[in-house]
Amino acid sequence: MAPSDTRTPAATVQATQAASGLDAVTGLKNLQQLIQLRWIAVFGQIVTIEVVHYGFGIAIPVQQMLAVLAALVAFNALSLLRWRTRRPVTSAELLFALLVDVGMLTAQLYLSGGAANPFVFLYLLQVILAAVLLPAWATWTLVGVTSLCFAGLAIFGQPLPLQNHTPRGLASPYMLGLLVCFALNATLLVTFITRIVANLRERDTRLAALRQRAAEEEHIVRMGLLASGAAHELGTPLSTLAVILGDWQHLPHFSSEPELAEDVAEMQAQVARCKSIVSGILLSAGEARGENSAETTVCTFLDEVVRDWRARRPENRLRYSNRFGQDLPMVSDSALKQMIGNVLDNAFEASPQAQSLEASHTEDQLVLTVQDEGPGFAPAMLNQLGKPYQSSKGRPGGGLGLFLVVNVARTLGGSVSARNRPEGGAEVRITLPLTAIVLSDEDIAHDA
Repeated sequence: MAPSDTRTPAATVQATQAASGLDAVTGLKNLQQLIQLRWIAVFGQIVTIEVVHYGFGIAIPVQQMLAVLAALVAFNALSLLRWRTRRPVTSAELLFALLVDVGMLTAQLYLSGGAANPFVFLYLLQVILAAVLLPAWATWTLVGVTSLCFAGLAIFGQPLPLQNHTPRGLASPYMLGLLVCFALNATLLVTFITRIVANLRERDTRLAALRQRAAEEEHIVRMGLLASGAAHELGTPLSTLAVILGDWQHLPHFSSEPELAEDVAEMQAQVARCKSIVSGILLSAGEARGENSAETTVCTFLDEVVRDWRARRPENRLRYSNRFGQDLPMVSDSALKQMIGNVLDNAFEASPQAQSLEASHTEDQLVLTVQDEGPGFAPAMLNQLGKPYQSSKGRPGGGLGLFLVVNVARTLGGSVSARNRPEGGAEVRITLPLTAIVLSDEDIAHDA
């Protein structure tokens, strides 16, 4: 039986933490949008006060309105300092910020005509922002507050000498104020709602990618547990077969028949290969770790991978080019060896007549490029590269090779890309950071 899965909860916790991190980043971006919107409001109020008081000659309490404006500037400065702390922003904080904006707007409207002020419709801007940024309970709270503020302005607001009904059209200060309020609402809504929705969409996209990655990692865990359990079960019968074949090899009946002796030798080689595969599975699962791990170098490791693969595929036509350059120490990793072998296997199955592997060194990365002369990837496969069971081979369980390749590379901090070559065939490029596979001087000193 396979051991119980202890990694799935960790993967789930990591996905949850990553999702919380995305929410925190989105909250900070939304707070930044409110800060920018508030600076625009400060500038707009200054211009409006100047135009109304000095342009139209309408008597308004300028000193008191500037005092309210100074309070809004002070609050926005504090909000900017809060944003620079980079701490997560909660819905309650965003609600408080919008309530402060509503309070400041209410004070300005109270001093400049109350509910009769054409800019009273700026309340709708706050409500729409709440509907986009906040949960339902907070949005309805703001709806209630703005409604009460509107009612209070209608009862207690200080009226201004404006003509609501006039034949002069836009020459009327009231109608001109309505037009400016409408244009301002529309412009700010289009600008900032677009930005906020983009922030939320980016968060949702990245969150979906994280959930997909967590699901794939859990799928790998289940496959690993199944493979580890099967390896345990297969170990005993393979050892028994090896013993029986060894006894057969010494029997007179087999030793006197060259063909039978060759068959027995081939069977022994295949059993040995099966035992090697089982040992590799157990090694990748974290068992028998000290048995086969050994310090080597990048070039030596790649040469051994190619040599072992060629031994498994004697009919191969592989062109191997190691252009890594100055060699570096590393630890032989069975998972990395299996990853490269999977890509070579795919290239061989797609193009038995020709395959190529080139290893190169780009800055701080190991780049492995595998090419073939086969039919190439279907467009749908290129779009779903690394997804399980995406295969053109038409057999059950196909498509797991590249799935494992992509996830092993991702675990090491690398990436896998694929394309169809213009001259025909396919190309798979594996990029791995050297820091993930190369031994540092401290590691070498510690081992010594």
